[in-house]
Amino acid sequence: MSISDELKQAIRERATYICEYCHSPERLSANQFTVDHVIPKSLSGSDKFDNLALACRRCNERRYNFVAGIDPDTQEIVPIFNPRKQKWKKHFVWLSQSVVIEGTTPIGRATYLRLDLNDNRYPENDSIRETRRFWVQTGLHPPADDPCQA
Repeated sequence: MSISDELKQAIRERATYICEYCHSPERLSANQFTVDHVIPKSLSGSDKFDNLALACRRCNERRYNFVAGIDPDTQEIVPIFNPRKQKWKKHFVWLSQSVVIEGTTPIGRATYLRLDLNDNRYPENDSIRETRRFWVQTGLHPPADDPCQA
């Protein structure tokens, strides 16, 4: 079953046009964001509205079909962030003038690591941080309704 254009638009509107994982704004992307299955179809997830999230291509590709990750502080396996059931601001905070995302809970830390939200796996490629710096300098980031700045 294909997700209709109407449903995709409803998902984009619900997310206020930002990636529900890294909070990048869709309007600043060269590509339209994708619809992510919070519970992947490969794990019996559905195409229903309450199982779908807006994700930038970067987050969607890194999330793949994972539903859990490792909390680096405790080394325990925990679920990754579920934008349908959890609030972003409870698990993440913006640091370094809204350039860096930090996980503040086991779920936030495991998600941060699984999705590499700050491009830390390859230090020579800090493109998302450089991009966020540019967005901040031009007044386009963080999203106006994002209360997670530190």
